[in-house]
Amino acid sequence: MAEKKPCPVSLQPAQDDMKCCPAVPGKRPCCVPGGRPPGPLPSPEVLEKLRQGYECLQASDSKSLLRKYLTREVFDKLKYRVTHQGSTLLDVVQSGFENHDSGVGLYASDPETYSTFADLFDPVIADYHGFAATDCHPRLDWGNPSSLSDLDPENKYIRSTRVRCGRSIAGYPFNPMMTKELYEQMEKDASDALCSLDGPHAGKYEPLCDMAPDYQQQLIDDHYLFKEGDRFLIAAKSCEHWPIGRGIFMNEDKTFLVWVGEEDHLRIISMQMGGHLGEVYKRMVDGVNKIGRKLSFVRHPRLGFLTFCPTNLGTTVRASVMITLPNIGSDLESLEGIASKYNLQVRGTAGEHSASADGSYDISNKRRLGLTEFEAVNEMYTGLREMIKMEQSK
Repeated sequence: MAEKKPCPVSLQPAQDDMKCCPAVPGKRPCCVPGGRPPGPLPSPEVLEKLRQGYECLQASDSKSLLRKYLTREVFDKLKYRVTHQGSTLLDVVQSGFENHDSGVGLYASDPETYSTFADLFDPVIADYHGFAATDCHPRLDWGNPSSLSDLDPENKYIRSTRVRCGRSIAGYPFNPMMTKELYEQMEKDASDALCSLDGPHAGKYEPLCDMAPDYQQQLIDDHYLFKEGDRFLIAAKSCEHWPIGRGIFMNEDKTFLVWVGEEDHLRIISMQMGGHLGEVYKRMVDGVNKIGRKLSFVRHPRLGFLTFCPTNLGTTVRASVMITLPNIGSDLESLEGIASKYNLQVRGTAGEHSASADGSYDISNKRRLGLTEFEAVNEMYTGLREMIKMEQSK
């Protein structure tokens, strides 16, 4: 496994008395002594909402990481900061202020927020991912997909396999700062790139604005298409101007999909029935590489690929299967114990930590940050192979 490496001092948090000069999106700004960061102050209305929201959050019984790490000292330090795309602390924390039952409670409103508000993001990321502020994410490494064989060649256990990753297109902010015009331009950039794909990735882009309601619902029911966000995403302003700028690209076999304008600019997905993880992974890798020749993606030198949600950084890769394990799956606590040994996450029919009557679960890799893309997928491959062996031995 790739070892965590310490980052250069220039990528570590700035001191309290630093004034930051203009930042390159996705990178920590360079800093010079004296004063606050340049640019306009947040408006009085924003500052008042921050004050009220902070006081309500701290008076609550919230268990969110936002409440844990947004101390008075951090709040006072960050409340006047504004990124060069206009993001304030309120844009980052508004969902957690409104939803005290959040697990995390903050989102990035543009790539620069990970640097400008690093005093909040860094401890949250460290707590969630076990990735310290001095750690560096390894370089992109897809590995050798052909080394991942079919986990279930007799189709006894695995119903379907899916691998996806998120990408943010350079030059655009994230959802809270996206205007109608930016959504439209981002969608055009994305659809132009996607419609140029060839071979097994060739397909058609369909914007939500032009989609018949019945057809849209059918795609959602068949697990091909996303739907509008929940209250956490709505509060984070992830669903502004909906459905403008949103759509789906699908190849002819519906085994390669790209969601445009959902949580992230792009969610790139490879999927098929059965358990051949190598085939699914290779299709995604080849597709990402093709799209990357048309579009530039935002990648931070310390955090890897940047996305809207700080829980999905680094590789941004989630590999998952729908699997039925009637023997070892009958005891959820035991199954989760096995999964944790291999850094896997188990979801029942009602979500994480929910049991399944027939032993059917969605099982995926848990780790995204601090390891390579291939290591993330291989962890799931190794863990599932052992689970299937245990199931067969019962």
